[in-house]
Amino acid sequence: MTFTRQRTRREGGGLIAASAALLAAPTVLRAQTTARVIVIGGGFGGASCARALRQADAKLEVTLVEANKTFTSCPQSNEVIAGLREINAQYFGYDKIAAEGVRVVLQAAAAIDAPAHKVTLADGATLAYDRLVLAPGIDIDFTALQGYDEAASALMPHAYKAGEQTLLLRQQIEAMSDGGTVAIAVPANPSRCPPAPYERASLIAHYLKTYKPKSKVLILDAKDSFSQQKLFEQAWNELYAGMIERIPLSQGGRVTGVEIATRTVVTEFGNYNPDVANIIPPQKAGRIAALAAAADRTGWCPIDAATFASKLLPDVHVIGDACLGGGIPKSAGAAQAQGKACAAVVVRDLTGRSSEPPPLTGICYSLVAPNTAFSLSGVYQPKGDLFAEVEGGRTSSLDAPRSARAAEADAATAWFKALTYDAFG
Repeated sequence: MTFTRQRTRREGGGLIAASAALLAAPTVLRAQTTARVIVIGGGFGGASCARALRQADAKLEVTLVEANKTFTSCPQSNEVIAGLREINAQYFGYDKIAAEGVRVVLQAAAAIDAPAHKVTLADGATLAYDRLVLAPGIDIDFTALQGYDEAASALMPHAYKAGEQTLLLRQQIEAMSDGGTVAIAVPANPSRCPPAPYERASLIAHYLKTYKPKSKVLILDAKDSFSQQKLFEQAWNELYAGMIERIPLSQGGRVTGVEIATRTVVTEFGNYNPDVANIIPPQKAGRIAALAAAADRTGWCPIDAATFASKLLPDVHVIGDACLGGGIPKSAGAAQAQGKACAAVVVRDLTGRSSEPPPLTGICYSLVAPNTAFSLSGVYQPKGDLFAEVEGGRTSSLDAPRSARAAEADAATAWFKALTYDAFG
């Protein structure tokens, strides 16, 4: 699944320790600095926010703090699982962002002292800020399902943070004998990219139909209904008849735990022993959000939707999947749109410029076969502390011809190229 804000014309510092991995901005830029903004998290939201800040005002000292040298994209990772794409196509670096004058610190943020306006890095060095933007993405909640911890994910991968887990799930499916079952445990909302598990089921079914036609996909679902359900079910009937079975919440589909020793998946009304188990647990805001006390009891970060300002910390904004966002989905494109809008807010607050962030307008694609996709667009505006969908959205027609589905698959590919270029250059 994908989501992106469209271009409006188409609708559509301190010094740090030498041990820090740092791509520094030219000293001339630092000499002109009027305010310091730190962005923690180099995913689609954080990278886009950092770039938008620098583009809006070159006098800002913008620092992007990210633990990993290379970012691995979740969008299109379902294609990697299904053998339609290689993992290296998911890798993106930060060199171009650094070349634009953003200071890129390749370290984890270890602590945040909001009253003192300081970020402590993994090596103990500190960075001072005037404004802080948190874009930590998600972490897997390893306390949510009985028996499912980080060690268990090495046997029953979640593959909901792209990289090693993506490849592990792919390898398990490739090694499965024909006639086997791949089970996908789907969590309740809020969750990262809610349609993604159903896209995953579709593309795994495509692989099985091609290479292991006696096999099947079993969806164990903690929800009774889901976004674009009729479109997915229509595609399953047309493309993968008899290969995909879904057990919803009301029929006992919610997974409550696992038994690793026997490779058993436990639900409220029965147990399953699939050949491959893709366990997607509930999630929460990335670890630094909890360390900073930006997350509440839900595990997510409450914000003022109009400004992305944390409701728990002063001079801190939170964007992307980590937010309690309401109607706006937790997805890469939504995070990117929020990053740009948040940058506009921060520049306005720090410089006094008149700037009103636009509504978040976007489109979401779901790929169900290599040349078959459908989409859902929406417009989102602040309503109280959350985002609400307003009129103007649309979804693909159930009776669209195959040519239209193929055109949307091409559009999804073009979207990904635009999204990654916009974020990483």
